[in-house]
Amino acid sequence: MEYLNILFLETYKILFLLLPVLVSVAMVVWLDRRIWALVQKRKGPNVVGPFGLLQSLADALKYIFKEIIIPASSNKIIFILAPIVTMTLALVAWAVIPFSEDFVLADINVGILYIFAISSLGVYGIIMGGWASNSKYPFLGSIRSAAQMVSYEVSIGVIIINVLLCVGSLNLGDIVLAQEKIWFVVPLFPMFVIFFISALAETNRPPFDLPEAEAELVSGYQTEYSGMMYAMFWLGEYANILLMCALGSILFLGGWLSPLDIFPFTMIPDPLWLIIKILFLFVLFALVKAIVPRYRYDQLMRLGWKVFLPISLIWVVLTSGYLMYFDLLPKS
Repeated sequence: MEYLNILFLETYKILFLLLPVLVSVAMVVWLDRRIWALVQKRKGPNVVGPFGLLQSLADALKYIFKEIIIPASSNKIIFILAPIVTMTLALVAWAVIPFSEDFVLADINVGILYIFAISSLGVYGIIMGGWASNSKYPFLGSIRSAAQMVSYEVSIGVIIINVLLCVGSLNLGDIVLAQEKIWFVVPLFPMFVIFFISALAETNRPPFDLPEAEAELVSGYQTEYSGMMYAMFWLGEYANILLMCALGSILFLGGWLSPLDIFPFTMIPDPLWLIIKILFLFVLFALVKAIVPRYRYDQLMRLGWKVFLPISLIWVVLTSGYLMYFDLLPKS
């Protein structure tokens, strides 16, 4: 009986985390489209529901009722598994994100490594989708995507090392608490900028949306997908974007901490601060989509390997040297 209670409690916790994430994915798509429209002096989604808020719900319903077409020449099992893998991995990573000191689903000591491992596995879903479609455009799109994600994960990893040097712990809660005096965005500002651009590349967002470059690859690895399977790719993509925004907020913007420890700011509950920061980063993501033209593939690779990686490696040396010299290294 006790086991059942634990099982119910854990299931309740998981649903309590996942449902808001899924709802916020729908809202974030609406926000993305509205910002894009505002930059182009259009209205954006404004018909379904107040201010077009229910547009994402209408789109989701449309996908649910559409026929799922599986190409005859495809590898059917892998073809079906690919969107499931992509969406599951995107949602599973949220387990270690701390919304306040007590409000975290799995408070593990290697939280940052867990997120890193899960986001690396996300590449598999895309490769599976591209390869199983048995068509040249999806395959080319998935190869591009894999190369791109692997390239930028390297620089994200090195950037995270900078933060870990200042904290001395892999626990995401500890990383936030280490920023009580000063947010890491101040001393590590160049790293924050590189992290933000690498996050764009990691999540296949414009200007790095080469895997789904409409002009040359139809719609990349999603070309052969339809109905709910396409929607799952789309869900996974936006859940990943929100995850990257959450990670940026935790590593650099002080997570759930308020900017100033004085009266009006302390009134706002901790989880709300994290949500505000995630939304702020997402608005930046959306603005980049609206105002920056797409990169060429060789430029993308050059930026990752020849610009970001050397800069972040040099910054690791500078950070560790500074911490050593002034005896600021975290005491274990």
